[in-house]
Amino acid sequence: MTTFIDTNKIPAVKAPGAQGTVAEILNRDLCGAENVVGALRWLAPGETLEAAASDKNQLIYLMEGKGVITLNAKDYEVAKGAGIYLAPTESASIRQAGSDKLKLFHLVVPRP
Repeated sequence: MTTFIDTNKIPAVKAPGAQGTVAEILNRDLCGAENVVGALRWLAPGETLEAAASDKNQLIYLMEGKGVITLNAKDYEVAKGAGIYLAPTESASIRQAGSDKLKLFHLVVPRP
């Protein structure tokens, strides 16, 4: 069975702290996904996504805008098309840079 999800109809909510606005577009409730959660996230000036180490794999892809990824205490300027994979023991932060909001796709998958 194929499920089509209109991501424009999913409400975005303010994330705790200054971690932007987020809309889960892939999860158990939407389409029966058992082992994955996917979300769109928008970061405005002054907002940062803290992708903490956990028991999950994470993939963060920059869909629009410019940002700075901090990984292992080093900053990397990034733009649309860039991405980062984080193994369960890794963490990183992504903050908005430039004049436009930063749009991210954040995929979280448990370790097999």
